[in-house]
This record gives sequence, structure tokens and C-alpha cells, in this order.
Amino acid sequence: MTPLMKRVVWGAGVLAVLVYAIEGGEYGTSDLLTQRDRKAAMAHNVDLLADDVDSLRAELKSVTSDPVRLERMAREEWGMVRGEKELLYRMRADTSRAP
Repeated sequence: MTPLMKRVVWGAGVLAVLVYAIEGGEYGTSDLLTQRDRKAAMAHNVDLLADDVDSLRAELKSVTSDPVRLERMAREEWGMVRGEKELLYRMRADTSRAP
């Protein structure tokens, strides 16, 4: 083997090792870049969820500390009435008769 051929083989070997070091293995450069993007997306989702938790905590505090709001929610969402003087009527549309 000529000295030039030995240099070419060694150069190709060094190049192959360098490419494997950069891109090969379990965590190549492209894998690391993908993981970085996924990490940023997950951090954004965590921030959104933290905002949701904060708003839900504020709502819980509002509902538990404001009796007027609690009563309004009870009336609107569950159809509750207060006292014995109020009557609740619910009307249903009769769909059994044809027009």
C-alpha cells in the first residue's frame, strides 16, 4: 500500500469517527436539537397550565369568600332557590305533538 493510499484510508477513518461522534449514537446532534424543541414546547405548556391553576385558585377563593356569588352560581347552575317563599317552575317543551 502506498503512503498516499494509507493517508486516504486514515483520513476516511478519522472522518467516519468524527461523523459518528457528532451524529451517531443514541444522542446525536439532531436528537439533541429535537429534544431542545420538545423541552421548550413542554415549558410553554407548563406555563399555560400554571396560569390555569392561578385562575382556578382565584375562582375558588372568590366562590368560597363571596356569598353573593355563591348564591348566584347555585341559582344559575343548579336551579336552587332560597327560603320557602320562592317556587321554581321548569317548563318543558312538548315535542310529542306535531304542529
